[in-house]
Amino acid sequence: MTSSVNVEVKRLPHGAGLPLPAYATSGAAGMDVVSAEELTIAPGARHAVATGLALAIPQGYEIQVRPRSGLALKHGITVPNTPGTIDSDYRGELKVILINLGNEPFAIARGDRVAQLVLAPVVQAAWAEVEELDATERGEGGFGSTGGHAKL
Repeated sequence: MTSSVNVEVKRLPHGAGLPLPAYATSGAAGMDVVSAEELTIAPGARHAVATGLALAIPQGYEIQVRPRSGLALKHGITVPNTPGTIDSDYRGELKVILINLGNEPFAIARGDRVAQLVLAPVVQAAWAEVEELDATERGEGGFGSTGGHAKL
């Protein structure tokens, strides 16, 4: 059973007439969010795409901004800082940073779905400084030390 958490949303003037973020299916984890502007992103370029929305995310949660898989596969359009994080105390406009990794300019029309939003719980760390860390089988091995694609 899926539970829901209320997230307050304020529609900004340039977001008038656009749909609120919505789940495409009953099993979807991410909500599609649309662009409130019309633009073209050149190959290799980035742009913070306006959504026309501001949010009040409950404390103890974040909203993660993730790429849409179809845009990434078909056009090379992705979120460069994925997942992007919108903190619970941010009250400015939600903008989606997109980058065009494709070879062609990519046009975005007002109302086009540009990313997915995932509401996620946040656990804040409490640092405990120690002189030594516990030993593990892996130890200090990193960056492919557990096996790369050649070993599969």
